[in-house]
Amino acid sequence: MTDHTRKRRHDVPEEQKWNLDDLFSSEEAWENAYKKLQKQIPDMNAYRGRLHEGANVLLACLETEEKLQESLIPIITYAQLQMATDGTDPKNQSRQGKARALKSEYNQAVAFISSEIIALSEGTIARFLKEAPDLHNYDAPIQNILQEQPYAFSKESEEILAALGEVHHAPLKIYEQSKSADVTFSPFQDDAGEERPVSFALYEDKYEFSSKTTIRRKAYEAFIDGLRHYQNTYASTYDTEVKKQVITARLRGHGSVTDMLLHNQNVPQDIYHQQLDTIYRDLAPHMQRYAKLKQRVLGLETMTFADIKAPLDPHYEPEISYNDAAETILEALNVMGSEYVTIMEKGLYEGWVDRANNIGKQTGAFCSSPYGAHPYILLTWTNMMRGTFVLAHELGHAGHFYLANQHQRVGSVRPSTYMIEAPSTMNEMLLARHLLNKSDDGNMKRWVILSLLDTYYHNFVTHLLEGAFQREVYTVAEKGETLTVQTLNELKYEVLSGFWGDAMTLDDGAALTWMRQPHYYMGLYPYTYSAGLTASTAVSEKIATEGQPAVDQWLSMLKAGGTMEPIDLLQKGGVDMSSSAPIKKAVRYVGTLIDELEESFL
Repeated sequence: MTDHTRKRRHDVPEEQKWNLDDLFSSEEAWENAYKKLQKQIPDMNAYRGRLHEGANVLLACLETEEKLQESLIPIITYAQLQMATDGTDPKNQSRQGKARALKSEYNQAVAFISSEIIALSEGTIARFLKEAPDLHNYDAPIQNILQEQPYAFSKESEEILAALGEVHHAPLKIYEQSKSADVTFSPFQDDAGEERPVSFALYEDKYEFSSKTTIRRKAYEAFIDGLRHYQNTYASTYDTEVKKQVITARLRGHGSVTDMLLHNQNVPQDIYHQQLDTIYRDLAPHMQRYAKLKQRVLGLETMTFADIKAPLDPHYEPEISYNDAAETILEALNVMGSEYVTIMEKGLYEGWVDRANNIGKQTGAFCSSPYGAHPYILLTWTNMMRGTFVLAHELGHAGHFYLANQHQRVGSVRPSTYMIEAPSTMNEMLLARHLLNKSDDGNMKRWVILSLLDTYYHNFVTHLLEGAFQREVYTVAEKGETLTVQTLNELKYEVLSGFWGDAMTLDDGAALTWMRQPHYYMGLYPYTYSAGLTASTAVSEKIATEGQPAVDQWLSMLKAGGTMEPIDLLQKGGVDMSSSAPIKKAVRYVGTLIDELEESFL
């Protein structure tokens, strides 16, 4: 059924779109850059099989690869961003396909670098670094390559895998394409008998937060019914992704797929399990109290999965324009100093943000930060105050990579995904503190506490439970079992019921939440949301009490990019994540927020 409530992309006002001219001034400019890079990629052949010859050969190879990478990133990003804003446009689909093919060509052309560096002895590398000091510009990527030495295939095998890169990413591509362009939902009738359309964006950004129980539950039924039509396809797609990971881990010699995925993050298993176990165990009683409080205040006979995001204060739904939200965010982040605030101003007002709601646009929100250009933020602006937190979150990613891009070379920008969500959730924490300090209105203060709880729910519940589910999925997959719809539904249901206990009545549809996120195709990404928020909870408190010294620590971490391992990076930023203490402290803080809510509703 056609969605008549949303515009076509070409009808969206320009001020609601991001400015892709900052990447390429025209489609022709993109095509020219594409063709130019396609001709340059074979330049890498001049170094193939020669990296052992001397320091200058290795240096020249790395410099050439770096220039290619700097050219590739905007080409890929432009295609991805166009696709994200309208996945139904055949031109966008075609461009995305071309970009992925080019990336595969690039990956195949540079694959020999890793295998040839791995083949060098420690003594040879030490000598090369002494003979060509500029090689130290590539310390981080060289060390990352050397860490793969125990798990590397032969040079020929690595090149074959690189050539198949586009195929390896097919499960995620299929999932995203299906979700943005193919999945349809039947409308539902509201209490007035009016027909309401359903889409991913409408359900997850609007109906799920409705103050009207019948709207939430009818929308949920229509949404779940739509998902069921695709559950077998999505199960097969996800099963393919997991099988790929399990087989790759086994062939490379990792102890398990979890070992492999954590190795990529530079995170020890004990820290991974500590993050999942501590929150799953310690947060559950607080969130069960929260669910029961909602049930009591909203007068619900039963608390269902469709009700958990219902507003606790339905008569207080503050609205805010984009410009007012931008001003509020800048006020909140003033504590971070002029350098950081200037970046935020650019992000808010200079074409970094796409906030339109058009047909074919990707749901949710993200920030893409291409090297050599400014970041791009995608979200759907609905004039609801909660969108201010989403915008602040994505600006946190933008500020992080804007600074890292300025201070690091392209191969040393990205840190481990373990700490990626720390800078983004830091902005949310600072926004909440600002709003609480600024307002004398009891209703507003309660709304901010509820918004903070939304942040913790998103990171400590939604994504943490995704992480707990993933852990179970990999346990099953390691045994060689196929991930059928029944298996995935049972695993998700068990994780949800174990966390919520008797505080929530779960139906079979709740188990289908594994179909709603692309994160499962991104390795062990979901649990890192909770790690990031744990860190930002601790450091935002330090900033409130210590001021500039704590800010300086945090900014130095952002600028360091990917030059350190994640635990060391966060230590540089002001928090020790090797201990469970910050996790327990953050969980206790959530408990105090719920305490305040319970008192406010007495």
